[in-house]
Formats: sequence, C-alpha cells, structure tokens
Amino acid sequence: MTATTSANQLHERFRGYYPVVIDVETGGFNARTDALLEIAAITLKMDKNGWLSPDQTFHFHVTPFEGANLEPAALEFTGIDPWSALRGAVTEREALEQIFKGVRKGIKANQCQRAVIVAHNASFDHGFVMAAAERAELKRNPFHPFATFDTASLAGLALGQTVLAKACRAAGMSFDNKEAHSALYDTRKTAELFCTIVNRWKLLGGWPPAPTDTPDFGEPGLQS
Repeated sequence: MTATTSANQLHERFRGYYPVVIDVETGGFNARTDALLEIAAITLKMDKNGWLSPDQTFHFHVTPFEGANLEPAALEFTGIDPWSALRGAVTEREALEQIFKGVRKGIKANQCQRAVIVAHNASFDHGFVMAAAERAELKRNPFHPFATFDTASLAGLALGQTVLAKACRAAGMSFDNKEAHSALYDTRKTAELFCTIVNRWKLLGGWPPAPTDTPDFGEPGLQS
C-alpha cells in the first residue's frame, strides 16, 4: 500500500478515530438533570480516493427519563411535545443501544480504534450522550470520553462563520431555517458541513500533508 493510498483510509485520516455526527434536542441545558428528547447520528465513509461523505443514519425520539427536568422555554424553542404518542419515542437505553451497535460495526469495518463525536458546539451534544449512557448503564460506549470534533470551530477557521445556518450558506450549502432544531435535519446539515470542510482541505492540497522541513525563524523580532 502506497503512502497516498494509506492516507485515503478513514482510520488514517483521523488518527484511528471513527467520526460520527450527532445532534440532540433536549429539555434544557443541563445534561445531568434535563431530558434528552431526540437524537440523530450519521456515520461517515471515505471512498478510495479519500473523499468523505455521509453513510448510515440513526434517528430516535426519546422519552424523558424518570425525574427529568423539562424547561418550558426549551420546549417552546424546539416545538417538541414530550408526551405526544405520535412521536413514537423510545427510552434512552433503546436509542443509544442501537446507535452504539451501529457505531461499533463501523469502527470494526474501518479498522478504527474508537469513535469520536462530531457536532456543532460539540461539548453540548457530547455531554448529553455521555450522561444518557451513564443513566442507561451502558458499559460499551464507543465514544471517546472527552475528545470531539467541533464544526463550529472548524467553520470559524475555514469559512469565517460559527452559526450552523450561516456556515452552511458560506460553504455553498442550502439551509432551511424552518427545518432547523430538528435533530435529524441539523445532523444532516452538520454532516454535510463537516464533509465539505474536510474535502475542501484535501482539494486545496492540505491532505495528505506534504513533507516539509521546519524553518528556523530565530527569536521573534530579530529576523533580518
């Protein structure tokens, strides 16, 4: 296998991490006390030429855990009725078991070591996933306990925008504000944005990295 071929492998591109795009809708901002109400996850794949694209999608409406806090302002913002039978909601454990099972298969198929959450303002989504997994007593959590890939930071660097809708438009993508704040829609757009940034970096020659010698610039202010 040549160096270029190796660089086009998913496990080589992200240092053994398997990136999974996630978005959650919740009953508040506190992952320990507030309800997880909806979660979507999209795995990613890389073709033989090293281009990244969305792969499998998982999506669940979730019933609030026993004793969960539901902030009225959060419910008004998302438009979610937690008790509507039309949601077809499942427990946190059922939702995460299915997502974790699919993610573990992807890790194995791509020869990765561990999954990493990709999300917009990723600490928020990561916190809710980890708290829900702990409540559900799921021992085989495939996600890194603290590392994430944050598309807000990446978009700020690559596109000069940190708001998801504005970043998508800056990248030449469509974004429907009426669909926003649905976990499934936001996950799809975040996955598209992440793939766009990664692929654009490759297109510009940033991947695979060209071997370079580090120049010695001396002390700041002393260059001739």
